[in-house]
Amino acid sequence: MLKVINFHKSYGKKEVVKGINLEVKPGEIFGFVGHNGAGKTTTIKSIVGILPFEEGTILIDGKDIVKNPVECKKVISYIPDNPDIYEHMTGLNYLKFIASIFEMDKDYFNKKVDELSKEFEIYSNLGDQIKSYSHGMKQKLVIISALMHDPKLLIFDEPFVGLDPKASFTLKKLMKELCSNGSSIFFSSHVLEVVEKLCDYVAIIKDGIIVVQGETEDILKDNKSLEDIFLELE
Repeated sequence: MLKVINFHKSYGKKEVVKGINLEVKPGEIFGFVGHNGAGKTTTIKSIVGILPFEEGTILIDGKDIVKNPVECKKVISYIPDNPDIYEHMTGLNYLKFIASIFEMDKDYFNKKVDELSKEFEIYSNLGDQIKSYSHGMKQKLVIISALMHDPKLLIFDEPFVGLDPKASFTLKKLMKELCSNGSSIFFSSHVLEVVEKLCDYVAIIKDGIIVVQGETEDILKDNKSLEDIFLELE
């Protein structure tokens, strides 16, 4: 579903990602972890077509993000670490706007919004302007907008930031359900315990290089936690 091949990215003369390779298969939850400045967000923004890059290939559902950006973006959802949304809109109008971009069927849109907004407990707030929402409510709204069109690939940068424990539990449950239906998830997080319990596959990036990569159960052999391994690499 996602292939990153020999990916390099520089800012000026400084190379921040140095030829990484990774693959996210259908039905897989892939955790991407590293310290601040390691290259996680840069990689993610390049995957979704926001940042250009100097070398390498990024394939989404077999299509090149550089050569076929629109086709790639039709099958993905992306939640950045600090999402910017149109605060003058109501929550419902924002969701309608996103639905129009993905050309969602109206009846299916209504069904999904009803289900998801009730699960994340913001159903009664959808008629309010987004500027009145708390940070956590805005995060829930963005998550709903990402999930409602059943993307093939979800790309999240710190998706659990700002969520209360119940919303975090709901998101983890829905992530597992999506993957059981064939979708894939690639996400970064500093919450290593969540990555350890949720992900099928993990990669750790340090100074622009992937230093550990593999199936979670293989990485965590010898009774080590992901936190133990991460700290050993510092």
